Amino acid sequence: MSDEHGKFIWAELMTTDPLAAGAFYRAVVGWTTVEMADYDYTVFEAARPDGEGRAGVAGMMRIPPELLAEHVPPNWTAYVSVSDCDATVARVAALGGTVRRPPEDIPAIGRFAVVADPHGAVLCIMTPLPMDTPPRSVPAMTPGQFGWYELHTDDVDAAFAFYSQVFGWSLDHDMDMGDFGVYRIFAHDGQAVGGMMKRMPQMSNAHWACYITVARLDDAVSRLVTGGGSVLNGPMEVPGPAYIVNAIDPQGAFISLLATER
Repeated sequence: MSDEHGKFIWAELMTTDPLAAGAFYRAVVGWTTVEMADYDYTVFEAARPDGEGRAGVAGMMRIPPELLAEHVPPNWTAYVSVSDCDATVARVAALGGTVRRPPEDIPAIGRFAVVADPHGAVLCIMTPLPMDTPPRSVPAMTPGQFGWYELHTDDVDAAFAFYSQVFGWSLDHDMDMGDFGVYRIFAHDGQAVGGMMKRMPQMSNAHWACYITVARLDDAVSRLVTGGGSVLNGPMEVPGPAYIVNAIDPQGAFISLLATER
């Protein structure tokens, strides 16, 4: 199993209005957009911290008609790298998860599938094709990058056991949140990359939340509200120290922001 197995590598926004959503995230996060005409797909790019240009960090596409018919709302979905897409799909199913889209090839990109854990939280998995020049690693807390991934689930212990077996994630540490239960921080290859917590009653289903790093949280929140987004929770301080806010974009996709400065 490769060192990349279990690593978050991409995030993707499905939305009802790509043009408006692109303008919103350019303003709030500072991303630029590149249109992939052959695929009807938009790539969000962030500035590299070394000043050497920009690199893709996420993608965006219009919600397909078949998903709209199933009342799938605008959403962000994270991608996790796996050594063998087909084998991982089989493992997900054997452990009680479901396959939402079976493995298929994306020409020149890799092989991917859409899966859900036993509580219904959805992720994409991908076995990327080898690259002649692999992308250089960028620290997660660099503005424009995805800095954290958070699972809201019905059973933290069961979810952690599931993902540990599928992706090899390990326990970093637990934090006691009192009445809200434990917040379980998990690691990939020894690096803390996300957390798991009990789903709040106001959340209709288990889901993964993607946190985008910004330079200063209050400035980004101001741009978010001006651009038509809505704050659901925060801003608030979390251990790190860091500051977060949970929000929805103008089309209704849940998104969170993260910063080391308020």
